[in-house]
Amino acid sequence: EHFFKRKIMKTQIQNFIGGQFVLPSNPTFMDVECPATGEAFAEVVISGENDVNQAVQVAKAAFTAWSGLTTKVRAMKLHRLYELIRDNSDMLADSIVKEHGKTKSEALAEVAKGNETVEYACSYPILARGSVLEVSRGVRCEDTREPIGVVAHIVPFNFPAMVPLWTIPIALAAGNCVILKPSEKVPVTMNLMAQLFKQAGIPDGVFNIVNGTQEVVVSICKHPEIEAVTFVGSSRVAKIVATTCQQTNKRVLAMGGAKNHLIALPDCEREATASDVVASFTGCAGQRCMAASVLLIVEDETTHFSSDLIDRIVKKSNAIVPGQLDNQMGPVIDQAAVDRISKYIQEAEKRGIKVLVDGRQWKDKPSKGYWIGPTILLHPDGIANDPCLTDEIFGPLISIVKVKSRTEAIKFENGCGYGNAACIYTSSGDNADWFSKRFTSAMIGVNIGVPVPREPFSFGGMGESKFGNHGDVTGDNAIEFFSRRRKITTRWPVAGNSADNMPWFK
Repeated sequence: EHFFKRKIMKTQIQNFIGGQFVLPSNPTFMDVECPATGEAFAEVVISGENDVNQAVQVAKAAFTAWSGLTTKVRAMKLHRLYELIRDNSDMLADSIVKEHGKTKSEALAEVAKGNETVEYACSYPILARGSVLEVSRGVRCEDTREPIGVVAHIVPFNFPAMVPLWTIPIALAAGNCVILKPSEKVPVTMNLMAQLFKQAGIPDGVFNIVNGTQEVVVSICKHPEIEAVTFVGSSRVAKIVATTCQQTNKRVLAMGGAKNHLIALPDCEREATASDVVASFTGCAGQRCMAASVLLIVEDETTHFSSDLIDRIVKKSNAIVPGQLDNQMGPVIDQAAVDRISKYIQEAEKRGIKVLVDGRQWKDKPSKGYWIGPTILLHPDGIANDPCLTDEIFGPLISIVKVKSRTEAIKFENGCGYGNAACIYTSSGDNADWFSKRFTSAMIGVNIGVPVPREPFSFGGMGESKFGNHGDVTGDNAIEFFSRRRKITTRWPVAGNSADNMPWFK
C-alpha cells in the first residue's frame, strides 16, 4: 500500500521475477526521464541473457501449478486484477503522465482501454470452451484448449500500460506464464502494475518483468524454452524479431509501424472532419501507430471544399497549447524525437513543401523538456514518394495532398507499403463501402480517424505493419495464439454387441 502512495522521485526500477523485485546478475542502470521537464526521476536496471534465463526457469517452475488450475479459477484472479487496475487507475495514469508525457485524460483513457482486455480475458472460460460432435455413428470428436508454456511480450514506449495489457491477460487466462520486457524509456508504470498482479493473487513466477535493451530482446527471441513472443515496435525491428523467433520454431506476432491515410470527400461534414483529423494526428503527440499521417482531400472546384477544410484544420491546430491538462498536447518522448521530427520539417521546406503550421515555433512551449507542436505540411500535386509521405515520422505532423478523384485517392493509399489503418470521411454509405473494400489497411474507419477496434474485435495490421506466423494481437486471434488445441476422437463398443465379450457386464 505504501508503495503506491509514495511520490515517484529517483526510484530504482528493478526486475520482477518470482514475485520479488530483484537486481540483475550484473546490474547497470539507465536514467528514466520525464519528457515534460527533461528531469531524470528514476533509473532502470539493464539486464542481460542470464537474467532472461532466470526469469524463464522461474516461469517454467510456476507453469505446472498455474496451468493446472481450472479456467474459472484463473478468470477469478483476473477479475480481481481488473478491479485493482480500475481502483488504482489514477495512480497508474499519474505514472504515465510522468514517464511518457501524456495528458492526464489520455493516460486515464489508456489505462481504461488496457483494462478492457483484462475484462475480456475474464470471459476466457466461455470464449475458449471446446466442442464435441458425433461425427459418425458411434464416433465422437472433441477438442480442448491447452496453454503453450512460457511466453514473452516485448512492448514499446508509447503506451506503457495499454500495450502490455493487450496480450498479458489472455496469455494468463489460457494458463501460460509470462515474461514482459517493457521499454527502457517507460518502465515505471508496469513496475507499479506488478504489485497489482501480486495483490490479485497471480502466483509468484507466473508474471515476470525483465528490464533492458537489445540484449534482452535478442535473448528472448533465441531462448529455446520460450514458446511464443509478441512484439510491438518499428517495422525494421519487427522483421528481425519475427525472423529470429521463426528460426527456433516459436509462435511470433510482431506488430510494426504505420503510415495511416485519411481521405476526405466533398460530402463530408466539414467541422466534424476537421476536429477528427486534428485529434487523430495530435493525440498523444502523434506517438501512436494509429495516428493520422497523410490527409488526402478529394478536390471539388465548385465549392472550394479543400481550402475550407484546410483552413478549419489549421485553425484548430493553431489553437492547441502545450501542457498536460485536458485539451492540451504533451511533449514527445525525448530529444531524439524532437530532432527527428524537426529534421523532417526542415528537409520538407528545402524541397519546396509549404509549412502551414510549424511545430518548431510552438508558442509558449516550455524551455525544458521535449516539446514540438502540431505541424501541417501542404504538398504539391503529383508527388507521392516524398519522405514525409512514405516514412513513419511518429510525431504530431500531418501531410496534406489534394487529389482529383476517389480513384486517385485510393491509388495513393494502396501505394503505401504499410497496412495499419485508414479512414474515409463522407456522408455517403456508397462511398464508405467503396473505400472500405479497397483500402489496403486492416483497420478501417468511417468518419473515425483513430479506428481502434474494441473487444471482442481484434487489433492488427497488414503488409509492412505486421510480421509473424499468426493473426492479430487481441480478440479471438489472441486466444488462438496463446493456446493449442488437443483433438480427441473416441469410439466405444456398442453395448448390445459387446456384452458377450464382457461376462462381468451381465
